[in-house]
Amino acid sequence: MLIDLIAGARPNFMKISPIIDAIKAAQKDGKDVSFRLIHTGQHYDKNMSDSFFEQLGIPLPDVNLGAGGGTQAEQTAAIMVGYEALLLESGKPAVCLVVGDVTSTMACSITAQKLHVDVVHVEAGIRSGDWSMPEEINRMVTDSITNHFFTTSDVANENLKLTGIPEDRIHFVGNTMIDTLLKHRSRFVKPEVTEKLGLEDGKYFMLTLHRPANVDEEYKLKDLIDEIMTNTAEMPIVFPVHPRTAKILERIGVSHPRLHLIEPLGYLEFNYLVERSFAVVTDSGGITEETTVMGVPCMTLRDNTERPETITLGTNELLGTDPKAIAPAMATLFAGDWKKGQIPPLWDGKTSGRIVAKLLELYGG
Repeated sequence: MLIDLIAGARPNFMKISPIIDAIKAAQKDGKDVSFRLIHTGQHYDKNMSDSFFEQLGIPLPDVNLGAGGGTQAEQTAAIMVGYEALLLESGKPAVCLVVGDVTSTMACSITAQKLHVDVVHVEAGIRSGDWSMPEEINRMVTDSITNHFFTTSDVANENLKLTGIPEDRIHFVGNTMIDTLLKHRSRFVKPEVTEKLGLEDGKYFMLTLHRPANVDEEYKLKDLIDEIMTNTAEMPIVFPVHPRTAKILERIGVSHPRLHLIEPLGYLEFNYLVERSFAVVTDSGGITEETTVMGVPCMTLRDNTERPETITLGTNELLGTDPKAIAPAMATLFAGDWKKGQIPPLWDGKTSGRIVAKLLELYGG
Protein backbone atom coordinates (compact mmCIF):
# COMPACT_ATOMS: atom_id res chain seq x y z
CA MET A 1 0.00 0.00 0.00
CA LEU A 2 1.49 3.30 -1.11
CA ILE A 3 0.39 6.45 0.75
CA ASP A 4 0.96 9.93 -0.66
CA LEU A 5 1.69 12.31 2.23
CA ILE A 6 0.89 15.89 1.23
CA ALA A 7 2.56 18.88 2.86
CA GLY A 8 2.40 22.47 1.74
CA ALA A 9 3.66 24.43 4.73
CA ARG A 10 6.01 24.03 7.67
CA PRO A 11 3.32 22.96 10.20
CA ASN A 12 2.17 20.24 7.79
CA PHE A 13 5.56 18.55 7.99
CA MET A 14 5.39 18.56 11.79
CA LYS A 15 1.98 16.87 11.62
CA ILE A 16 3.15 14.32 9.06
CA SER A 17 6.49 13.52 10.73
CA PRO A 18 5.01 11.16 13.36
CA ILE A 19 2.89 9.45 10.68
CA ILE A 20 6.12 8.65 8.83
CA ASP A 21 7.51 7.19 12.07
CA ALA A 22 4.41 5.03 12.41
CA ILE A 23 4.67 3.84 8.79
CA LYS A 24 8.30 2.86 9.35
CA ALA A 25 7.33 0.98 12.51
CA ALA A 26 4.66 -0.90 10.54
CA GLN A 27 7.24 -1.77 7.88
CA LYS A 28 9.48 -3.29 10.57
CA ASP A 29 6.51 -5.40 11.61
CA GLY A 30 6.34 -6.77 8.08
CA LYS A 31 3.41 -4.68 6.86
CA ASP A 32 3.24 -3.88 3.15
CA VAL A 33 3.05 -0.11 3.44
CA SER A 34 5.18 2.69 2.01
CA PHE A 35 4.93 6.43 1.53
CA ARG A 36 5.76 9.19 -0.91
CA LEU A 37 6.37 12.54 0.82
CA ILE A 38 5.20 15.35 -1.45
CA HIS A 39 6.02 18.98 -0.78
CA THR A 40 3.74 21.13 -2.92
CA GLY A 41 6.03 24.12 -2.48
CA GLN A 42 3.03 26.21 -1.37
CA HIS A 43 4.93 28.19 1.25
CA TYR A 44 8.51 29.34 0.99
CA ASP A 45 9.94 29.42 4.50
CA LYS A 46 13.55 30.35 5.15
CA ASN A 47 13.43 28.07 8.22
CA MET A 48 12.64 25.11 5.93
CA SER A 49 16.31 24.30 5.49
CA ASP A 50 17.82 20.84 5.63
CA SER A 51 18.45 21.47 9.34
CA PHE A 52 14.68 21.75 9.92
CA PHE A 53 14.17 18.23 8.58
CA GLU A 54 17.22 16.91 10.38
CA GLN A 55 16.27 18.52 13.71
CA LEU A 56 12.81 16.94 13.72
CA GLY A 57 13.86 13.67 12.07
CA ILE A 58 11.77 14.27 8.94
CA PRO A 59 13.02 12.79 5.67
CA LEU A 60 13.51 15.23 2.81
CA PRO A 61 10.52 15.25 0.44
CA ASP A 62 10.51 12.73 -2.39
CA VAL A 63 8.85 15.28 -4.65
CA ASN A 64 8.62 19.08 -4.66
CA LEU A 65 5.90 20.41 -6.96
CA GLY A 66 7.31 23.96 -6.76
CA ALA A 67 3.88 25.53 -6.72
CA GLY A 68 4.63 28.53 -4.48
CA GLY A 69 3.64 32.12 -5.06
CA GLY A 70 0.72 33.82 -6.76
CA THR A 71 -2.86 34.42 -5.70
CA GLN A 72 -4.98 31.83 -3.92
CA ALA A 73 -6.45 30.72 -7.25
CA GLU A 74 -3.08 30.61 -9.02
CA GLN A 75 -1.57 28.61 -6.20
CA THR A 76 -4.48 26.16 -6.11
CA ALA A 77 -4.25 25.66 -9.88
CA ALA A 78 -0.47 25.16 -9.83
CA ILE A 79 -0.70 22.54 -7.08
CA MET A 80 -3.49 20.68 -8.89
CA VAL A 81 -1.61 20.68 -12.20
CA GLY A 82 1.60 19.51 -10.51
CA TYR A 83 -0.02 16.76 -8.47
CA GLU A 84 -2.10 15.54 -11.42
CA ALA A 85 1.05 15.21 -13.51
CA LEU A 86 2.74 13.23 -10.74
CA LEU A 87 -0.18 10.82 -10.44
CA LEU A 88 -0.40 10.28 -14.20
CA GLU A 89 3.34 9.96 -14.81
CA SER A 90 4.59 8.22 -11.66
CA GLY A 91 1.60 6.15 -10.62
CA LYS A 92 -1.29 6.44 -8.23
CA PRO A 93 -1.12 5.61 -4.52
CA ALA A 94 -3.74 3.64 -2.65
CA VAL A 95 -4.43 6.71 -0.53
CA CYS A 96 -3.80 10.46 -0.65
CA LEU A 97 -3.33 11.63 2.93
CA VAL A 98 -3.77 15.35 3.58
CA VAL A 99 -3.40 17.20 6.87
CA GLY A 100 -4.75 20.43 8.27
CA ASP A 101 -6.31 23.21 6.24
CA VAL A 102 -3.83 24.85 3.86
CA THR A 103 -4.46 25.34 0.14
CA SER A 104 -2.43 22.20 -0.65
CA THR A 105 -4.84 20.14 1.45
CA MET A 106 -7.82 21.18 -0.64
CA ALA A 107 -6.04 21.18 -4.02
CA CYS A 108 -4.57 17.70 -3.72
CA SER A 109 -7.84 16.30 -2.37
CA ILE A 110 -9.70 17.51 -5.46
CA THR A 111 -7.01 16.20 -7.81
CA ALA A 112 -6.87 12.79 -6.14
CA GLN A 113 -10.63 12.30 -6.17
CA LYS A 114 -10.91 13.20 -9.85
CA LEU A 115 -8.35 10.47 -10.58
CA HIS A 116 -10.20 7.99 -8.34
CA VAL A 117 -7.68 7.97 -5.49
CA ASP A 118 -9.18 7.79 -2.00
CA VAL A 119 -8.57 10.82 0.23
CA VAL A 120 -8.04 10.65 3.99
CA HIS A 121 -8.03 13.89 5.97
CA VAL A 122 -6.07 14.18 9.19
CA GLU A 123 -7.53 16.92 11.43
CA ALA A 124 -10.88 16.57 9.71
CA GLY A 125 -14.02 18.20 11.05
CA ILE A 126 -12.56 21.25 12.76
CA ARG A 127 -14.51 24.44 12.12
CA SER A 128 -14.27 28.09 13.12
CA GLY A 129 -17.54 29.12 11.47
CA ASP A 130 -15.69 32.08 9.93
CA TRP A 131 -15.95 32.00 6.13
CA SER A 132 -13.64 35.01 5.83
CA MET A 133 -10.74 32.68 6.67
CA PRO A 134 -9.31 30.88 3.63
CA GLU A 135 -8.53 27.94 5.92
CA GLU A 136 -12.22 27.48 6.70
CA ILE A 137 -13.07 27.16 3.01
CA ASN A 138 -10.21 24.68 2.59
CA ARG A 139 -11.52 22.56 5.48
CA MET A 140 -15.08 22.52 4.20
CA VAL A 141 -14.19 21.66 0.62
CA THR A 142 -11.73 18.95 1.68
CA ASP A 143 -14.19 17.33 4.06
CA SER A 144 -16.91 17.37 1.40
CA ILE A 145 -14.85 14.98 -0.78
CA THR A 146 -12.95 12.96 1.84
CA ASN A 147 -13.34 9.18 2.12
CA HIS A 148 -12.11 8.73 5.69
CA PHE A 149 -11.87 11.34 8.42
CA PHE A 150 -9.26 11.26 11.20
CA THR A 151 -10.30 13.61 13.99
CA THR A 152 -8.74 15.31 17.00
CA SER A 153 -11.82 15.78 19.20
CA ASP A 154 -15.45 14.90 19.87
CA VAL A 155 -16.40 18.38 18.63
CA ALA A 156 -14.88 17.56 15.23
CA ASN A 157 -16.74 14.24 15.22
CA GLU A 158 -20.05 16.03 15.82
CA ASN A 159 -19.32 18.63 13.13
CA LEU A 160 -18.91 15.83 10.60
CA LYS A 161 -21.99 13.94 11.74
CA LEU A 162 -24.06 17.09 11.33
CA THR A 163 -23.10 17.15 7.64
CA GLY A 164 -24.31 13.58 7.19
CA ILE A 165 -20.98 11.72 7.33
CA PRO A 166 -21.57 8.09 8.43
CA GLU A 167 -19.92 7.17 11.73
CA ASP A 168 -17.97 4.31 10.15
CA ARG A 169 -15.97 6.86 8.12
CA ILE A 170 -15.11 9.01 11.16
CA HIS A 171 -12.11 7.84 13.17
CA PHE A 172 -11.35 9.64 16.44
CA VAL A 173 -7.60 9.18 16.80
CA GLY A 174 -6.20 12.26 18.55
CA ASN A 175 -3.74 14.93 17.46
CA THR A 176 -0.55 14.23 15.47
CA MET A 177 0.86 17.66 16.37
CA ILE A 178 0.91 16.46 19.98
CA ASP A 179 2.76 13.32 18.87
CA THR A 180 5.50 15.62 17.59
CA LEU A 181 5.44 17.79 20.70
CA LEU A 182 5.76 14.87 23.11
CA LYS A 183 8.42 13.15 21.01
CA HIS A 184 10.66 16.23 21.03
CA ARG A 185 9.78 17.81 24.38
CA SER A 186 12.88 16.46 26.08
CA ARG A 187 14.97 17.85 23.20
CA PHE A 188 13.81 21.47 23.31
CA VAL A 189 16.72 23.81 22.65
CA LYS A 190 17.52 26.87 24.76
CA PRO A 191 17.81 29.74 22.27
CA GLU A 192 20.62 32.28 22.54
CA VAL A 193 18.07 35.04 23.14
CA THR A 194 17.32 33.57 26.59
CA GLU A 195 20.67 34.71 27.97
CA LYS A 196 20.76 37.87 25.88
CA LEU A 197 17.45 39.09 27.32
CA GLY A 198 18.05 37.67 30.79
CA LEU A 199 14.85 35.63 30.70
CA GLU A 200 13.93 33.76 33.88
CA ASP A 201 11.63 30.74 33.87
CA GLY A 202 8.02 31.73 34.53
CA LYS A 203 8.78 35.45 34.44
CA TYR A 204 8.10 36.47 30.84
CA PHE A 205 5.32 36.36 28.26
CA MET A 206 5.46 34.90 24.77
CA LEU A 207 3.54 36.87 22.12
CA THR A 208 2.73 35.78 18.56
CA LEU A 209 0.52 37.70 16.14
CA HIS A 210 0.21 37.02 12.43
CA ARG A 211 -3.43 37.14 11.34
CA PRO A 212 -4.29 40.04 8.99
CA ALA A 213 -7.17 41.15 11.25
CA ASN A 214 -4.61 41.87 13.97
CA VAL A 215 -1.43 42.96 12.18
CA ASP A 216 -2.69 44.70 9.02
CA GLU A 217 -4.94 47.20 10.81
CA GLU A 218 -2.08 49.32 12.09
CA TYR A 219 -3.74 51.24 14.92
CA LYS A 220 -5.60 48.19 16.13
CA LEU A 221 -2.23 46.45 16.36
CA LYS A 222 -0.88 49.44 18.30
CA ASP A 223 -3.85 49.33 20.69
CA LEU A 224 -3.37 45.59 21.28
CA ILE A 225 0.34 46.01 22.02
CA ASP A 226 -0.30 49.01 24.27
CA GLU A 227 -2.88 47.08 26.29
CA ILE A 228 -0.55 44.11 26.63
CA MET A 229 2.30 46.30 27.84
CA THR A 230 0.07 48.20 30.28
CA ASN A 231 -1.25 45.03 31.90
CA THR A 232 1.78 42.73 32.16
CA ALA A 233 3.45 44.30 35.22
CA GLU A 234 7.22 44.41 34.71
CA MET A 235 7.56 41.18 32.78
CA PRO A 236 9.43 41.00 29.46
CA ILE A 237 7.33 40.31 26.36
CA VAL A 238 9.12 38.12 23.79
CA PHE A 239 7.64 38.55 20.31
CA PRO A 240 9.09 36.40 17.48
CA VAL A 241 7.97 38.61 14.65
CA HIS A 242 7.78 38.33 10.87
CA PRO A 243 9.86 41.06 9.15
CA ARG A 244 6.71 42.47 7.54
CA THR A 245 5.02 42.88 10.92
CA ALA A 246 8.22 44.36 12.37
CA LYS A 247 8.10 47.07 9.69
CA ILE A 248 4.50 47.88 10.56
CA LEU A 249 5.41 48.18 14.24
CA GLU A 250 8.31 50.47 13.39
CA ARG A 251 6.15 52.63 11.12
CA ILE A 252 3.47 53.21 13.76
CA GLY A 253 6.00 53.84 16.48
CA VAL A 254 5.41 50.79 18.68
CA SER A 255 8.36 50.25 20.97
CA HIS A 256 8.86 49.56 24.65
CA PRO A 257 11.88 48.56 26.73
CA ARG A 258 10.08 45.37 27.81
CA LEU A 259 8.91 44.43 24.31
CA HIS A 260 11.56 42.31 22.62
CA LEU A 261 11.09 41.75 18.90
CA ILE A 262 13.16 38.75 17.85
CA GLU A 263 13.66 36.71 14.69
CA PRO A 264 11.31 33.75 14.14
CA LEU A 265 12.59 30.68 15.98
CA GLY A 266 12.90 27.01 15.10
CA TYR A 267 10.37 24.56 16.53
CA LEU A 268 12.61 23.27 19.35
CA GLU A 269 13.72 26.78 20.35
CA PHE A 270 10.26 28.31 20.22
CA ASN A 271 8.66 25.63 22.36
CA TYR A 272 11.52 25.85 24.87
CA LEU A 273 10.44 29.45 25.50
CA VAL A 274 6.72 28.65 25.47
CA GLU A 275 7.08 25.86 28.03
CA ARG A 276 8.95 28.14 30.45
CA SER A 277 6.85 31.28 29.97
CA PHE A 278 4.42 32.76 32.48
CA ALA A 279 1.76 32.82 29.75
CA VAL A 280 1.25 33.10 26.00
CA VAL A 281 -0.74 35.67 24.05
CA THR A 282 -1.40 34.57 20.47
CA ASP A 283 -3.72 34.46 17.48
CA SER A 284 -2.47 31.04 16.36
CA GLY A 285 -4.62 27.93 16.64
CA GLY A 286 -1.76 25.44 16.77
CA ILE A 287 -0.02 27.15 19.68
CA THR A 288 -3.18 26.84 21.78
CA GLU A 289 -2.92 23.06 21.42
CA GLU A 290 0.69 23.03 22.57
CA THR A 291 0.08 25.32 25.55
CA THR A 292 -2.82 23.09 26.59
CA VAL A 293 -0.59 20.02 26.69
CA MET A 294 2.25 21.90 28.42
CA GLY A 295 -0.10 23.47 30.97
CA VAL A 296 0.79 27.06 30.04
CA PRO A 297 -1.92 29.76 30.34
CA CYS A 298 -2.91 31.05 26.91
CA MET A 299 -4.95 34.02 25.67
CA THR A 300 -6.17 33.99 22.06
CA LEU A 301 -6.78 37.31 20.34
CA ARG A 302 -9.38 36.06 17.87
CA ASP A 303 -13.17 36.21 17.65
CA ASN A 304 -13.48 32.49 16.94
CA THR A 305 -11.48 29.28 17.10
CA GLU A 306 -11.53 25.96 15.31
CA ARG A 307 -10.05 24.31 18.41
CA PRO A 308 -12.72 24.77 21.12
CA GLU A 309 -11.35 21.85 23.15
CA THR A 310 -8.38 24.06 24.09
CA ILE A 311 -10.92 26.30 25.85
CA THR A 312 -13.43 23.81 27.26
CA LEU A 313 -10.71 21.43 28.45
CA GLY A 314 -7.37 23.21 28.08
CA THR A 315 -5.59 26.32 29.31
CA ASN A 316 -6.76 28.64 26.53
CA GLU A 317 -9.26 31.51 26.67
CA LEU A 318 -10.72 33.25 23.63
CA LEU A 319 -10.49 37.00 24.30
CA GLY A 320 -11.65 38.29 20.93
CA THR A 321 -9.96 41.16 19.10
CA ASP A 322 -11.14 44.03 21.29
CA PRO A 323 -8.06 45.35 23.15
CA LYS A 324 -10.26 46.12 26.18
CA ALA A 325 -10.58 42.37 26.84
CA ILE A 326 -6.90 42.10 27.71
CA ALA A 327 -6.92 43.92 31.08
CA PRO A 328 -9.49 41.69 32.87
CA ALA A 329 -7.85 38.55 31.52
CA MET A 330 -4.46 39.68 32.78
CA ALA A 331 -5.99 40.54 36.16
CA THR A 332 -7.29 36.98 36.45
CA LEU A 333 -3.91 35.59 35.45
CA PHE A 334 -1.89 37.68 37.91
CA ALA A 335 -4.36 36.91 40.70
CA GLY A 336 -3.50 33.23 40.26
CA ASP A 337 -7.03 32.36 39.21
CA TRP A 338 -6.30 31.10 35.67
CA LYS A 339 -7.80 27.69 34.98
CA LYS A 340 -5.45 24.71 35.27
CA GLY A 341 -6.91 22.83 32.31
CA GLN A 342 -6.51 19.22 31.30
CA ILE A 343 -5.21 17.33 28.29
CA PRO A 344 -7.97 16.38 25.80
CA PRO A 345 -8.69 12.66 25.22
CA LEU A 346 -6.21 10.78 22.98
CA TRP A 347 -3.72 13.66 22.92
CA ASP A 348 -1.26 11.10 24.22
CA GLY A 349 1.51 10.92 21.61
CA LYS A 350 0.11 7.74 20.02
CA THR A 351 -2.20 9.23 17.41
CA SER A 352 -0.08 8.37 14.38
CA GLY A 353 0.06 4.70 15.31
CA ARG A 354 -3.72 4.64 15.43
CA ILE A 355 -3.92 6.34 12.01
CA VAL A 356 -1.60 3.86 10.31
CA ALA A 357 -3.31 0.88 11.97
CA LYS A 358 -6.68 2.07 10.69
CA LEU A 359 -5.31 2.66 7.17
CA LEU A 360 -3.91 -0.88 7.12
CA GLU A 361 -7.28 -2.18 8.25
CA LEU A 362 -9.10 -0.20 5.57
CA TYR A 363 -6.72 -0.63 2.64
CA GLY A 364 -4.69 -3.72 3.46
CA GLY A 365 -0.93 -4.03 3.60
